[in-house]
Amino acid sequence: MALWNLGSINADHFYRLDHIPAPGETILSGGLSTGLGGKGANMSVAAARAGGRVAHIGAVGRDGQWAIDRLTEYGVDTRPIAKLDAPTGHAIIMLDPQGENAIIVHPGANEAIGEDQIGLALSEAAQGDMLVMQNETNAQAFSAETGSKLGLRVAYAAAPFDADAVRAVLPFIDVLVLNEIEMSQLQAATGLNPSAEMGVATVVVTKGEKGCTLYDQSNGWAAQDFPAIKVDPVDTTGAGDTFTGYFLAGLDRGASNTEAIELAIKASALMVTRQGTADVIPDLKDVLDWQPGAA
Repeated sequence: MALWNLGSINADHFYRLDHIPAPGETILSGGLSTGLGGKGANMSVAAARAGGRVAHIGAVGRDGQWAIDRLTEYGVDTRPIAKLDAPTGHAIIMLDPQGENAIIVHPGANEAIGEDQIGLALSEAAQGDMLVMQNETNAQAFSAETGSKLGLRVAYAAAPFDADAVRAVLPFIDVLVLNEIEMSQLQAATGLNPSAEMGVATVVVTKGEKGCTLYDQSNGWAAQDFPAIKVDPVDTTGAGDTFTGYFLAGLDRGASNTEAIELAIKASALMVTRQGTADVIPDLKDVLDWQPGAA
C-alpha cells in the first residue's frame, strides 16, 4: 500500500521570543532558524519516517528545489511536486520559552496546485491506497471525490479549520483527524458529532497534553480516550502533524486504530522534545527505542 498526500510545502522561519507579542507590541527575537515545514510536508516526512511509502502531491516556487531535495532525502516520493511561477509557501513561527507558538502562514504556490496535476498523480494509485489532505492547499474537494471514486481510503486533517472546506469533503472521507478546538468548530458549523450520522468511519480528536479520543463503529461510537506521554516540551510546532503522519502510516500498514494511535502518541511526545518541524521528526527506530522518563 501507499499514502498519497496532497499537502503544503513551506519554509518555516522560527523566531525565539521571551513571550508571544500582544497586539501592537514590538519585541526582539533571541534567535532565528529556518527549515522545511508546512502541515503537508510535515505529515509526509512523519509517515515516511514511520515506515510508510509516501508520495507528496504539492507545489513550490522556482526557488523551492531545496524543499523538494529535502523531502526526497527523507524518503518521500517527490515526483508529483510541481514548480510554479508563485513563491514557495512560508511560515513565521513565534516560539516562547514554554514551547508554545503563534504562526503566520503565507500559502504561495500551495494554493496554485492544478487539478490535472492531482489527477495525473492519483492515476498511479492502487485501490486500497490512502489519500490524505489538509487545508493549506487548494483542490481538496476535487481530490477527495477523485480518491473516493478510485477506491482509495481518504483521510482529512481539518486544519487550519474552514467550515466550507470541511462540508465539501465530508461525504468522501473515511478518516478524520482534528484537534478539540476544530471539533467544536465542526460541531457548531454542521451540528454533527462523531457518529454514524457524520458518515466518517474513524474520527480522532487530538487534545495536546491530554492525549486524544477515538470514535469509531467498533465501539458503538463511544469515546475511547488515550492519555498523552508526559514530557517537558521544547517546541510544540509540528507535533500534531507528526501524530497524524504516524497514525495514517500505521493504518496504511494494516495496524488497528488503537495500535496506530499508541505509536502516534509516542512519536508526537518525542517530537515536542525537539526544536523544529519536518527536519527533526523522529524516525521509527527513535520512537520504538525511546523510553520516556529515562535519563
